[in-house]
Amino acid sequence: MKWNSVVLKLWATILLLVFVVLFVLLVLIIQFFNDFVGERATDSLTNTAYRIAVNLERHDDLEFGLEVAWELLDDVTNAIIITDEDHIYYSQQDDAEKFTLNYFYNDPVFKKVFTGNKTVKKEIQLSPETGNVDQALMIGVPLDKFSNQKGAVFIYQSLDVMNDTMKATNKIIMWSALIAFILTTVFAFFLSTRITAPLRKMRESAAEVAKGKFDVKVPILTRDEIGELAKTFNQMRKQLKINMTALKQEKEQLSSILSSMADGVITFNKAGEIIVTNPPAQQFMKAWEKEQEINNDTSKIPQKLINLINDAVANETEQTGEISFQGKYWTVIVTPQFDEQSIRGAVAVLRDMTEERKLDKLRKDFIANVSHELRTPIAMLQGYSEALMDDIAASEQERKEIATVINEESQRMGRLVNELLDLARLESGQMRLYKENVEIKPFIERISKKFMGIAKVNNVRLEIQVETMKKVYMFDPDRIEQVLTNLVDNAIRHTHEDGLVRIIVKDSEKGLQIEVSDNGSGISEEDLPFVFERFYKADKARTRGRSGTGLGLAIVKNIIDAHQGTIYVKSKIGQGTTFVFVLPQENERKL
Repeated sequence: MKWNSVVLKLWATILLLVFVVLFVLLVLIIQFFNDFVGERATDSLTNTAYRIAVNLERHDDLEFGLEVAWELLDDVTNAIIITDEDHIYYSQQDDAEKFTLNYFYNDPVFKKVFTGNKTVKKEIQLSPETGNVDQALMIGVPLDKFSNQKGAVFIYQSLDVMNDTMKATNKIIMWSALIAFILTTVFAFFLSTRITAPLRKMRESAAEVAKGKFDVKVPILTRDEIGELAKTFNQMRKQLKINMTALKQEKEQLSSILSSMADGVITFNKAGEIIVTNPPAQQFMKAWEKEQEINNDTSKIPQKLINLINDAVANETEQTGEISFQGKYWTVIVTPQFDEQSIRGAVAVLRDMTEERKLDKLRKDFIANVSHELRTPIAMLQGYSEALMDDIAASEQERKEIATVINEESQRMGRLVNELLDLARLESGQMRLYKENVEIKPFIERISKKFMGIAKVNNVRLEIQVETMKKVYMFDPDRIEQVLTNLVDNAIRHTHEDGLVRIIVKDSEKGLQIEVSDNGSGISEEDLPFVFERFYKADKARTRGRSGTGLGLAIVKNIIDAHQGTIYVKSKIGQGTTFVFVLPQENERKL
């Protein structure tokens, strides 16, 4: 049991209170009994002295009166009788030396008995010459019978008798007080233990609640204030459990919301220290760590974000800004957080605008590219049509040439529009694939025959190589033919005379693999990441014949993606280019 426990404090309080009360009562009772014993002794001596005086006054025979007077004394009481100035009688002859007539007549107190006819009382010393002084109480009463001068009866008793009586009485009182204190100690310990037992239970329950165990219940043992306290504690525990559960659910809900947010959220305290982050914000912090390694920057967050936080806290208003590094862009909104009296921090919301910036750039590039691609044929159509209208053509042959140019440019515009529509449908998912079982060798041979004429015109060899174990594969033949048409056409246009274009079909772990390779001019390494983007065109200096629209490879990639396949390109300047695409096996999913 700890010394600072409630039991010991209550026990010590009760004991201290009882001790003070008992001590005060003990002092008062001892004083009372001491005074009582002294008064009783004084009254007894006074009564005895008066009885002796009355007895002497009733008997004419002095000797007989003295005998009767000596009989009235007990063993511890002595008397001295003075009848006149010359005669004094002692109950103990030993007193003759100590108490003479002059002793009484010269004493200012005892002299009042003779002169004032008064009863007097005085404490005297019986043996002043010895080292052990014996105190006594002497009473004097007047006696008038035996002379014209007044006499007196003096009676005394040693104070040791009264002191012995007082000591015995005090001893009894002290033992009674000690027994009462011991009983009170036991009773106080029992009472304090009983009173504090529910408090100890509540303390143990409170410790369990502090650990998060809200199912602990305090037993209600009494119906007094402590019982009401236990009842209130149980109600508080239930309400606390409800509140903690609600708070936990709210925290989990908030955590789920933060985790599922696409925007990054960072919570700062007033000192600018990070408190809470969500996954997008953690990605932002990782990107900034890489930026720190590059620029040898030691700040945990970008300086621009720090400035926004400081402005939000200082001005108590929402701040917005943009942050960019490593080719990425973020829009930042910093909002101050308030408590009841002041600002306690700020919340920063970071939205990754990189894709939006790219899409915006693509949109602008798309509009510019479409405008550029349409401007040339429209200008040619306008110019040649005006030539026809103005009869500039002098002969029928010139008019046919002009008509031929107008037809080719209109077809070029038609191809551009159709390819834009196809690309839009593919990217929006509106184009449906019609998959069927296709015999792969006849399919490849048919496509190669379609390009044999163009290959001969361009003096390019076209070879096919089919090395598949399976004869039949499932895919959309029209769309795959469109893919191969684009790839083979590009290969022929980018291959010099006496070059080689090869179509290789074989099995792979993921499905059907088809390669279209050439030994033409190739594509530069910096251009390879952009070959599947819209309106990408190779260097026209490496292109023979007509130029494409720049949408073919973008359409190719979207068709392969629609088949759940993959496509990639390998190329080196002066060595040629190889396009490889893989169609998954038994892909029967309907789109």
